[in-house]
Amino acid sequence: MPSPTPKLGDPTVALRSPSPPQAGAPTVLKIVIAGGFGAGKTTAVGAVSEITPLSTEEYLTEASADVDSLAGIEAKQTTTVAFDFGRLSLPDAPVPLELFLFGTPGQDRFVDLWYDLSRGAVGAVVLVDTRRLERSFTPVSFFEHIGLPFVVAINQFDGAHRYHPEQVRTALELPASVPMVACDARDPNHVAGVLLTLVDHAVKNASASRLHHAPPTTLQDA
Repeated sequence: MPSPTPKLGDPTVALRSPSPPQAGAPTVLKIVIAGGFGAGKTTAVGAVSEITPLSTEEYLTEASADVDSLAGIEAKQTTTVAFDFGRLSLPDAPVPLELFLFGTPGQDRFVDLWYDLSRGAVGAVVLVDTRRLERSFTPVSFFEHIGLPFVVAINQFDGAHRYHPEQVRTALELPASVPMVACDARDPNHVAGVLLTLVDHAVKNASASRLHHAPPTTLQDA
């Protein structure tokens, strides 16, 4: 993959620029919400979006039964086939924010689309379903590979065993530098808290990059 370079209109510039945004104007950031098939991405975007979210869900059919296993999520009837989009304004944050949220499709066969959705993002949230933890390895590896800051949010499904976040960290072989939190993707306050954790993590990564004179973490055209 080519070395990352900054792009015009890249939202991460707001985290690196020494000049503050125009007085009263929020900082606009793009965030990717990823995770395995059925991890709760569409639910999370819908829970926190202040606008009616754009959704590209389609009904599951028998044709996908061999590739989209429903083991553990038998009640699931639809799946995202392109992306979800929502928007969240946080005017009372230490720095007023406007977050553009892009939810990815969960199946591994859509990885090429993940590159497009991640372009220009400040960071990503990886939603984890502990009932199907093996589905989380691909999105975690993806963001590690492209060098995009991410946090892991353990979606606490009803009836699922509650693991300590550090147990999940060990299972996913994640370093201590990756924030890990538990959440309920149906709860707007939980999701907003996860997003703020990601923004804080991205700011710290941008500061560390400046300190070490490293190039900013941004994707070129894939």
